[in-house]
Amino acid sequence: MAGRERAYDLVIRGGTVFDGSGAPGREADVAVKDGRIAAVGAVSGSGAEEIDARGRIITPGFVDIHTHYDGQVTWDSRLTPSAWHGVTTAVMGNCGVGFAPCRPEDHDRLIRLMEGVEDIPHPVLAEGLPWNWESYPDYLQSLSGRAYDLDVGAQLPHAALRVFVMGERGANREPASPADIAAMAALAKRAMEAGALGFSTSRTLNHRTSDGQPTPTLTAAEDELMGIALGLKAAGRGVLQFVSDFADPKAEFGLMRRLVEASGRPLSFSLLQGPRAPNAWRDLLAALSAATAEGLPMRAQVCGRGVGVLLGFELTLNPFSHTEAWKSVAALPLEQRMARLAEASFRAALLDDAVPPGGAAIASRLTRDWDNMFLMAETPDYEPRREDSIAALARARGVGPEAVALEHMMTRGGRGMLYLPFLNYADGGLDPAYDMLRHPDCVAGLSDGGAHVGMICDGSFPTTNLTLWARDRTRGPRLPLEHMIRLQTRATAETVGLLDRGLVAPGLRADLNVIDFDRLAVEPPTVGYDLPAGGRRLLQRARGYVATLVAGQVTYRDGEPTGALPGRLVRGAQDAPAALAAE
Repeated sequence: MAGRERAYDLVIRGGTVFDGSGAPGREADVAVKDGRIAAVGAVSGSGAEEIDARGRIITPGFVDIHTHYDGQVTWDSRLTPSAWHGVTTAVMGNCGVGFAPCRPEDHDRLIRLMEGVEDIPHPVLAEGLPWNWESYPDYLQSLSGRAYDLDVGAQLPHAALRVFVMGERGANREPASPADIAAMAALAKRAMEAGALGFSTSRTLNHRTSDGQPTPTLTAAEDELMGIALGLKAAGRGVLQFVSDFADPKAEFGLMRRLVEASGRPLSFSLLQGPRAPNAWRDLLAALSAATAEGLPMRAQVCGRGVGVLLGFELTLNPFSHTEAWKSVAALPLEQRMARLAEASFRAALLDDAVPPGGAAIASRLTRDWDNMFLMAETPDYEPRREDSIAALARARGVGPEAVALEHMMTRGGRGMLYLPFLNYADGGLDPAYDMLRHPDCVAGLSDGGAHVGMICDGSFPTTNLTLWARDRTRGPRLPLEHMIRLQTRATAETVGLLDRGLVAPGLRADLNVIDFDRLAVEPPTVGYDLPAGGRRLLQRARGYVATLVAGQVTYRDGEPTGALPGRLVRGAQDAPAALAAE
């Protein structure tokens, strides 16, 4: 009898299981044994531990395929903020940036690139990175002995690869020679064989080094990209990940399609609505539908929120960043800055200070776009109305928008924040995101967990995807909860070849979430100083996660870490269990 009572390591009782397939929820128990799901249904045997999930939902752990934890995984075991939001697998190395392969003389070059592209400060990376690798397999080996609160998978970044092979020529975006391409292809093949999940590249002007230079991969020609894609083909494994400005959508999509046709490797790309061409995403979706109808393995990574920056006195930017008055206090600790702001004369000088010549373009686009800027409240609103913009509030109060912004940023001891969505929000709402999320060839992505630490905090995307779209949205139609769960579990797992997770089914990894869906919510963003060298980063917690399991171990309970660190480096694609593969 005792053996029967301890048939399982853990049993989750009486929850509503949303299994990740897109099927509606059903009441069931979930039993776990040896890190795998052992049974789903009416489980008679008991576990060494049991979790009462009555009135709760049970989901697969979330598989976030677009993060930038490439540096954090070398110094930290807790990959927050993603781990707070039900993520049990994080794929890093996106957008063509990362730290391997890298020769010693190029350490600072890659740090400056990551600092510029992903807003991770130079001192943080300079102190935090151990640099106990040179080749990409060496980098994976350096991670293989580390333990985490979730699984991590890595991709080979194009910028690092290009600089490794071409040196200064690669950094300066010179064309790759046939010999360069052959070398990159061979290294890409080796990286895939060592356990990289794929290869990533960036073709956007938004990605620049900290000194303003475009990313080394911006103008890489088709023969270079084709050579690398054929390196993946030679390895017989690996996915391709693209981010692009899509200045010429037809030409750019045609390039991606040819890479897939020639290599046979799956490809995903970032898809967002931009303000300059607010309907271009529709043309890209149409091209994607045509490609997948012909059997090409292509997907778009989309997100359910506007992508935007947070502004504040404690952050990288605020509406006064480009004024001489602010520059006079910018280097002071926050408390001293706030002491100056308490002086009426300084506040008046700040409000009156003109934006200096040369800074007007970025100031207008990012920090003084009052019609599209909103107050970040204690309960974050990620689909705010234009009538609640800072411009509208200023008109209603009969004051300038600068005064409204200043007043709010001075709240909470100078920690008040402003929200400026600039992608997915050209129409002042999220209807484009709704259409993307419904599309059969789109998956949830683009959280950028671990990056943009002083401007953006989108690692909370997985929680917002559920709360906003399946429960709270008032400005348009919602989406079924089972659909939103599938988009960030089985759909993302399949996109990167991790077929051993993303479903609540016997034989799969016991990566699971138990969620009080009625309580599920994102907390307001805050700032922490827990990076190497005392570096600052934006953080955002959630409430409503009753338990998160990785490989059958409870890693978080009610949002707090248990101390368990079962997460490991995932080397390469993972096959589905034999029983599931046979279905």
